[in-house]
Amino acid sequence: MGRERKLFGTDGVRDLANSGNMTPELALKLGRSFIRFNHGRKIVIGSDTRLSGRMLEGALYSGMSSEGADVYLAGVIPTPGVSWAVKALNADGGAVISASHNPAEYNGIKFLGSDGCKLSDDEELAIEDLLEQEGHNTSGNVGRIHDAPELVRDYARHVSSLLEPDAVVDGVAFDCAGGASALSVPVMVENTGFSRLNTHIIACDYDGLNINKSCGVMHMDNLTGYVKANGLSLGFAFDGDADRVLVSDNHGRIIDGDIILWVLGRWLAKRNISGSDKVVVTVMSNMALEAHLADEGITTLRCPVGDRYVLETMRASGAGLGGEQSGHIIASEFTSTGDGLCTAMLFLNAIHDLGEDTSSLVDRFGRYPQKLTNLTLKRPRELVDMKAVDEISAEYQRKITNGRIFIRTSGTEPLLRILVEAPESNTVEELSGILASRLEEYC
Repeated sequence: MGRERKLFGTDGVRDLANSGNMTPELALKLGRSFIRFNHGRKIVIGSDTRLSGRMLEGALYSGMSSEGADVYLAGVIPTPGVSWAVKALNADGGAVISASHNPAEYNGIKFLGSDGCKLSDDEELAIEDLLEQEGHNTSGNVGRIHDAPELVRDYARHVSSLLEPDAVVDGVAFDCAGGASALSVPVMVENTGFSRLNTHIIACDYDGLNINKSCGVMHMDNLTGYVKANGLSLGFAFDGDADRVLVSDNHGRIIDGDIILWVLGRWLAKRNISGSDKVVVTVMSNMALEAHLADEGITTLRCPVGDRYVLETMRASGAGLGGEQSGHIIASEFTSTGDGLCTAMLFLNAIHDLGEDTSSLVDRFGRYPQKLTNLTLKRPRELVDMKAVDEISAEYQRKITNGRIFIRTSGTEPLLRILVEAPESNTVEELSGILASRLEEYC
C-alpha cells in the first residue's frame, strides 16, 4: 500500500475557491511542481465557467512559465477538450481548472499527461512531494503564454466528425449545465445535421455563478421536464466540465451510465472493435449491467470509483470500453478520458446501428433496486475508522444472499457513501436506514 496523497483526491485537487486547498498561492506552486515533475515545455490549460477560474488560471500559468514552460490557454473548454488538444498539439501535458459537478463556489485543478490521460496516484504523489521544494527556476528561461481560443472550435469539430450522418435524430435537447460545454455544443450542432432539425440547446448561458445550478447531470429534472414538455425524442445533459453525460428518453426518464454502457458495449461488439469482449465498470454500477453484458458474451470487470481508475483497468485488461453509472464513459478507440460530447455522438451512432428503441431502454434494463446514502463527515477523511466501517458492512453483507453493500469515503466531497443493492426494494430501504444509523458515529 503506497503513501496516501494529502492534496489530490479522486479527481485532482478540489476545495472552496480562494480558501483551503484552492488558493492562487497553491495554484502557482502546483503549476511549478507539475513542470518540475513533467519536464514539459508545452502545456495546454483549459477551464470551466466558474468566476474563480481566471484567477486560478493566472496563478497556474505563472507557476508553469516561471519554470520555462510555454502555455497554451484554451479558455472555456471541456476537460476532454484539453485532453484532445494535448494530443493534437503534441504537447507535454495539460491542466484543467474545474470542480466538475460541484457548485460554483468550488474549484479544482487536475493534470493530464502527454497522452491526454489523467495522472496516476503515484504521479500525483510525486507532484505533492515537489511542492515542498523551495526556490524556483533561476536560469532566466521564462516560458511564453499563448492565447489559443481556436482549440475550442477545433475540439467541437472533432466531436462533430464522430457522428455518422444517418444517426442524427430529430427533436434533441442538449443541457450545457452553464458550464464548459457552453461554447462547444453550439459548434457541434452547427457542424452536424442537428443544425437543420428541431434541436434545442439549454442552460448554455453562463455568468460564472450558475454552473450546475438547477441544470446539467446534477439536476436532471431540468432536462427531463424540458424533453417531455416539448415532445422531444432525446435529451443529453452534461456536467460542469462536460466529461460526463446522462440521457433523457422521450418519457422524461433517465438513461444513466449503466444503460449507456449496455448500449455501447453491444455496438462495439457488433463492430468488432478491439477489446469489445470486456467492459470495465466501477463498484457503483448496477448488477443488472453485468447480467445483460454476460448475455452478450461480454465480461464485466469492476474497479474503484473514478474514471482514471476505469482507464487504468481498461489498459491492464485490454478492454475497449469502460465507465461509471454517473456518466463518465471512455471508449478507447475514440477518447483518452471521460468525454460527454463524444459519448453522446457514439450513443446516437449505436442506437442507429442497433435499431434500438430508446423509449423502452429503461424498462428493458430492469435494474436491481439500489440506494446511495450520503453521510456528512465531521472529521477529516483520513481519520474515519474504515476498519470498523468495513466490519459493519461485512456483518450486513452476510445477511443478503443476492445483493451487495459497498461503503466508501468520497474522493471529492466530505461524505461517507453507503450503497445498498438487492432484488427487493424493501430490503434496500431497510438496510440503508440501519447502516446510516450504525455508521453515523464514525463520521
